[in-house]
Amino acid sequence: MALNYIWIAFFLIGFLVALGKLIFAGDTQIFNALVDAVFSNAKTGFEISLGLTGALTLWMGLLKVGEKGGVVAILGRLMGPLFVRLFPGVPKGHPAFGSIMLNLSANMLGLDNAATPMGLKAMKELQDVNPDKERASNAQIMFLVMNAAGLTIIPVSVIVYRMQLGAANPADIFIPILISTFCALMTGLISVAIIQKINLLDKIVMAYLLGMTAIIAGIIIFFSSLPKEQISAASTFAANFILILIIVVFIVLALLKKVNVYDAFVEGAKEGFSVAIRIIPFLVAILVAIGIFRASGAMDYMIAGIARFFSWFGLDTRFTDALPVAFMKPLSGSGARGLMVDAMITHGPDSFVARVACTMQGATDTTFYILAVYFGSVGIKNTRYSVGCGLLADFAGLTAAVLVAYMFFG
Repeated sequence: MALNYIWIAFFLIGFLVALGKLIFAGDTQIFNALVDAVFSNAKTGFEISLGLTGALTLWMGLLKVGEKGGVVAILGRLMGPLFVRLFPGVPKGHPAFGSIMLNLSANMLGLDNAATPMGLKAMKELQDVNPDKERASNAQIMFLVMNAAGLTIIPVSVIVYRMQLGAANPADIFIPILISTFCALMTGLISVAIIQKINLLDKIVMAYLLGMTAIIAGIIIFFSSLPKEQISAASTFAANFILILIIVVFIVLALLKKVNVYDAFVEGAKEGFSVAIRIIPFLVAILVAIGIFRASGAMDYMIAGIARFFSWFGLDTRFTDALPVAFMKPLSGSGARGLMVDAMITHGPDSFVARVACTMQGATDTTFYILAVYFGSVGIKNTRYSVGCGLLADFAGLTAAVLVAYMFFG
């Protein structure tokens, strides 16, 4: 529903601004620009969606291979001691833990559309142990906020979009996204834990959190010590190495379990293909609406206002051209994706603005979409403090995205 209103707003605001230019400035060419934007953006949306088909088919297939090869069971053993403490209302060994792990794994691999069905299954299983069926349980809120933070280790979809639009090093946003999304996760996790009175000083919890923090801090220190011209090459190598390593690990584990790797891959790939096809109308629709909004000059007015505000404080305002992605991200993943693509098309995929936009896209997930879909699927009406904690995680991740982008690409 939110995307419906956003889509209409883009069209109407763009039309009204263009009409104002026609009436008050006598700009008779403005509607020619709007029509050109409609058709060129529709073509761009289709071409990008078509390019995504191969990537989504590949990764959905590989994820199915990993699932049948026991990746989830391994992750469950690795993360089980932490989850038992973060979800104290869920019985030990409950099947919800497996679904949660599968969902978070898909998020970590940047497979947005693959994560949703797994997340819905996890929410349903958590609802089974929820004593009040219309009120979100503590476990459901913790799970939702962790989803809203959207911890992404491998931002596959963002990398693919950058590759489709001709970026010189499509994976150079890998490390910045990792740092930003970790900030979002930690903020969301800590805020929920404080409200739920979860003991974050428990030695097991502290060991996990400090371990993850140490890894991220090590990454930051390492890349901060590199000359700027080497940061992009090093992060690209790390992303590519991890991508290949994941593929190899998935296949090897499946072979060890005597899984028919080819059949498993095909089974998952069919799902990936159908997902890619379903994306086409959504991406075309949002890109056309954004095209109207931008061609009318409305986006320029909005960004100029924000830039002027930050300039009063003497701050570098280059990042403000990427802020539409930040505004859209909590509301709509496809809307934010469209704005990210629009930033790359407008400014160039290797521009500072495009890299900030891509980092923002990977930094968090769509809080309101997740809340509506996940809670709506099980009939939750009282969401309690979910929105507040989710938006706090969004703010932390998006703020970190700007700061990290300056550090890596500034």
